[in-house]
Amino acid sequence: MAEERASAFWVVEPGRGEIRPAPLPPRRPEDVRVRSLVSGVSRGTELLVFRGGVPESQYAAMRAPFQEGEFPGPVKYGYLNVGVVEEGPASLVGRTVFCLHPHQTEYVVPAAAVTVVPEGVPAARAVLAGTVETAVNALWDARPFVGDRVAVVGAGMVGCCVARLLARMPGVEVTLVDVDASRAPVATALGASFASPAGAVGDLDLVVHASATSAGLQTALDLLAPDGEVLELSWYGDSPVTVSLGGSFHARRLGLRASQVGAVAAGRRGRRTTADRLALALDLLDDPAFDVLLTGESPFGELPDLLPKLADGSVPALCHTITYEGC
Repeated sequence: MAEERASAFWVVEPGRGEIRPAPLPPRRPEDVRVRSLVSGVSRGTELLVFRGGVPESQYAAMRAPFQEGEFPGPVKYGYLNVGVVEEGPASLVGRTVFCLHPHQTEYVVPAAAVTVVPEGVPAARAVLAGTVETAVNALWDARPFVGDRVAVVGAGMVGCCVARLLARMPGVEVTLVDVDASRAPVATALGASFASPAGAVGDLDLVVHASATSAGLQTALDLLAPDGEVLELSWYGDSPVTVSLGGSFHARRLGLRASQVGAVAAGRRGRRTTADRLALALDLLDDPAFDVLLTGESPFGELPDLLPKLADGSVPALCHTITYEGC
């Protein structure tokens, strides 16, 4: 029998990618074979990988579940894929599923690695599941209270997803803060207010930081009320970070701590699994407001030309999706 092959996108070296053949292993009884429908490009971590910005000390920690190759390249990297099960257990065949898999036309993975997409969630919106999962984990870490005044600094994919979940909480006033004024309509669609860093009102109970910049982190600290806390979601890679921790940081007893999706938040770790968290994220995506984050699409074959443009900002996007029709 001839070997079956798909096609996958690889980062060959920092700043350059190509599409390569991807041999498919024989499917075992516990596996599924998935045909990709749509995948999403993570503008944060994935573009940092594309630029070659993963520090050597973090190579192991930043591996994606179905990554092949090694940083800085060649490496097959990505984790926002939605497809349809072509072969596998009868309960899954024909179902649309989400998987933390790189950009690839078809793939074979254990059935336990896919999560069924609820019927009310379109495939394109479902690519946001990994990002909404990050937002869920962040709120489990942050533990906002009813009626809190909260800002989210950084209106990228993660920040916007956090803002949407906060906006659905009773009595919570949430402001999305960003240097890009074009994010104002996005904030409105998500049920949040919008402010520039200079125009944001402080004395807040909680600030979630997701801009991955020193200036953004400083803004987040400056917006806190006494005894308030910044929850840091940014991953800076190998970029240094500078903030002022003198003066009011100590006088106002401010807090700063990290949240990272690699482990379930400590407050839920004994009662929720990563599978529970991802299923919850997909359920939360039964919400058309998230569609405002889907800002462009390209066919799979254009990925080698698209990634440099996303990385340098010449193609602006929140979540740019990749389609597989005809692949």
